[in-house]
Amino acid sequence: MKRILIGVAIIVGVILLFKFCDFKKDESNIEYNSDLIQQQILNVGKLVVTEGHFSEVLTYKDQDKYLMDLISFEKKALIVVNADVTVSYDLRQVKYDIDEKNKVITITNIPEEEIKISPDIKFYDVNQSRFNQFTGDDYNKVNKTVKANLAKKIEKSTLKSNAKNRLVSELSKILILTNSMGWTLKFEGNVIEKEGDLNKNIKG
Repeated sequence: MKRILIGVAIIVGVILLFKFCDFKKDESNIEYNSDLIQQQILNVGKLVVTEGHFSEVLTYKDQDKYLMDLISFEKKALIVVNADVTVSYDLRQVKYDIDEKNKVITITNIPEEEIKISPDIKFYDVNQSRFNQFTGDDYNKVNKTVKANLAKKIEKSTLKSNAKNRLVSELSKILILTNSMGWTLKFEGNVIEKEGDLNKNIKG
């Protein structure tokens, strides 16, 4: 009887040892997978930039009038604008939460796009009066008008959509990794199963 009890105790001990080893193995795998995902997010964390070039020609006119508009002094110029525009996402600002227990990674924040306009403005055929000359205020007005016009052109162009496509392409690397490890990726409360889901949930 004593031998039987010892034998049962040994068997139970072996079973518990195997279960403990399996538990430690699962725990180790989860930690390893979590580290892999965090590393992938760090790898993605770079500036995604799309560049464009815009040109426009406009005429600037201004008049100073005196003596009940009987006398006027006009200044005008032909303005040629060549502008380089960049639309970028700083993916170092991506925020996320990792739920190791349920194997879920949730992207909690994706930064807004950053638009940078760098215009090269040149004046031609400048015509001005001694009593109405070009000043710093005129150049500021021109610069403001140029940037407003370029902003409208950017909205009508494919520049922002191209930048968004590049953003989705970068974030898809996280999706591929999580899917390959049996994890779930979420954003805006939705499960992301394919690249198209990212595209639909990202604003812009």
